[in-house]
Amino acid sequence: MSDHGHGHGPGHDHGADGHGHGGHSHGVSAEADRRWLGMALTLITAFMAVEVVVGVIAGSLALISDAAHMLTDAASIVLALIAMRLAARPARGGYTYGLKRAEILSAQANGLTLLLLGAWLAYEAVRRLISPPEVEGGLMLATALTGIAVNVVATWCISRANRSSLNVEGAYQHILNDLFAFVGTAVAALIVVLTGFDRADPIATLVVVALMVKAGYGLLRESGRIFLEAAPADMDPDAVGDQLVAQRAVVEVHDLHVWQITSGQSALSAHVLVEPGGDCHAVRRDLEDLLRHDYGITHTTLQVDHLGEGARAGTLLQITTPTADAPDHCDDAHGPVHRPGPHDH
Repeated sequence: MSDHGHGHGPGHDHGADGHGHGGHSHGVSAEADRRWLGMALTLITAFMAVEVVVGVIAGSLALISDAAHMLTDAASIVLALIAMRLAARPARGGYTYGLKRAEILSAQANGLTLLLLGAWLAYEAVRRLISPPEVEGGLMLATALTGIAVNVVATWCISRANRSSLNVEGAYQHILNDLFAFVGTAVAALIVVLTGFDRADPIATLVVVALMVKAGYGLLRESGRIFLEAAPADMDPDAVGDQLVAQRAVVEVHDLHVWQITSGQSALSAHVLVEPGGDCHAVRRDLEDLLRHDYGITHTTLQVDHLGEGARAGTLLQITTPTADAPDHCDDAHGPVHRPGPHDH
């Protein structure tokens, strides 16, 4: 979560932590998406089991490493299916944001598993580079070519689902990377068949390991940012604050927080000071429209005061994004006492 001050004073107070609960829906739980993902999961799981058996028979570490990568593909699809169902559940009890961050917990576990599995495969690959065992190149090549076909079909299935969902897009990228890994394994198998160079197998394994490390690190990095409540990686909170304070009648914006509730769902809260006599309702609507249009942020809590009036009268006007059953109006009334800090205006 990012904390910034924007205005005309030399320093700005921090600490507003109100949260409004709007009626926003972010789930992608269409039955069509579940069907396409389920078809891809069935294909991948069946072929993965066959590939492990063939990899052991052929003595190919590259095939076994491809199977391990396919396991992470299957896990990412299962994660997407679970996240769809969890996202559809309404917030209740102490879980005021629902269970949307369950996908982030799973992403961290998936990322850590990728890194640990990649470390083990890298060790085995280096050992086989030093002392390469005999590899059945023909069996390895046939399996890799079949794997390419299976991954092409699975990739097509997921591409038919709603890829605007980061869950679905993540599963799509997993399988696309696995397709590239199978291409590398097929090339290694062809080299073994034509030249008898058995070290091509562990070399292909190291290529797969590189893909696994890249995917695992990416998952840990992105999920870590969300747990630390950082602003989205593609959003500059300073630029957001500067754009807000440049709007009509706005004098200062401070206590600005931007964070991610879960992947693809950002939230923002801020304390806004408007010029005396300014229309706080119009300012709030304008700022909400700007945040929705320019940044895709629909979950907002804007706390609005007239410049100087709140501090003298000890009043606080809090405006949050209206819900379907809440009227779009508020009257100036005595609420929680706003005690001015040394940097308030």
